[in-house]
Amino acid sequence: MRRIGVHVSVAGKIWESLERAKALGCNTMQIFSRNPRSWQAAEFDPSDIENFRRLKKEYDIAPVAVHIPYIINLATPIDGLYKKSIIAYIEDIARADVLGAEYVVTHLGSHVGTGEDKGIRRFSVALNQIINKAGIKTIILLENTAGSGSCIGYRFEHIKRIINALDHPERVGVCLDTAHTFESGYDIKTKAGLEKTLKEFDKLIGLDKIRVVHFNDSLSTVGSHVDRHQHIGKGNIGLAAMKRIINHPGLRGAAFIMETPKKTDKDDRRNIKIAYGLLRS
Repeated sequence: MRRIGVHVSVAGKIWESLERAKALGCNTMQIFSRNPRSWQAAEFDPSDIENFRRLKKEYDIAPVAVHIPYIINLATPIDGLYKKSIIAYIEDIARADVLGAEYVVTHLGSHVGTGEDKGIRRFSVALNQIINKAGIKTIILLENTAGSGSCIGYRFEHIKRIINALDHPERVGVCLDTAHTFESGYDIKTKAGLEKTLKEFDKLIGLDKIRVVHFNDSLSTVGSHVDRHQHIGKGNIGLAAMKRIINHPGLRGAAFIMETPKKTDKDDRRNIKIAYGLLRS
């Protein structure tokens, strides 16, 4: 069974996110485990954890990916923020682990003008500390970025360098965002471009490392480095290309999770229906 879902709100009780996912027709999902723009995180009530794990199993929603908050920056040159980010990251991955989430998804952060090499080194050192200290089962997924501003992670080489610097690279996988891939300059719109992109990824990192695909069309153009997601088939990647991506044999083991624009639940239902419709029988 292919796994298709969306990013779901955690308003109210954490386990209610599973109810929402089920109602939308998801069999996988992504959530934040807390407010993504706040350092504060309330502890989970034991009964909420129990309900989350029970419903996850009952509804067969897997994998569950927990996205790391936006305020965390493991590539920053600012020591105070760097240390605070490491502490918050360990807390967040522990929260994901206690929920039984399979994955934690993380952007690679911003070097804030100090250069990509320094940013990649800072991130790698921090992630090594996190993995060694956290002692968790949850796999960390490095998400590629569009490359706006001073963000690292917009080239596959960045991800390779980080994984190669880890003591335990087996604890890390990749979340490949289709919009970010396109926006960072990999032309996945054409059949030849998609094959070239995935061949390059496989050579550098290995397609088996891709555990989640953020299945997003792009409002921005190829190589623009502007992160703007769009509904499936309504953007510059287009429906034909999105169909090739979701059916590519090298990605069949990944969960496809959408982060498309959302005014109401109807938007999510429409994109989920389209995604399923793109699958070949």
